[in-house]
Amino acid sequence: MTRPTLHMVPAAVWDGRDTVEPYAPAAYADDGFIHCTDGDAGMVATANRFYRDDPRTFLVLTVDLDATGSPWRFDDPERRFPHVYGPIAPASILEVRQMVRDADGEFTGLTALAV
Repeated sequence: MTRPTLHMVPAAVWDGRDTVEPYAPAAYADDGFIHCTDGDAGMVATANRFYRDDPRTFLVLTVDLDATGSPWRFDDPERRFPHVYGPIAPASILEVRQMVRDADGEFTGLTALAV
């Protein structure tokens, strides 16, 4: 059984990582956890709230929380934003999709990556 959630990452960061090492974003050092969001609609809303003005290409990782190798919990009362308190094991990444934007930079959804 899996417990999926989503994590957004700039494509250049994801492409430049060491693929055998557990993943942690640069903000982990300051935040002490990895931000995640449940559901595609929630991820699009979060992306627009925090990253609309950032022109980079973004990817969304579907992560199995129970396979990250790190503890996780909800710190928000709505229980929509899991926080992972440690790096994410590569084997816990179930899928990688790209964020889709319109001409004005608004995030509108997610799409499968071309193979």
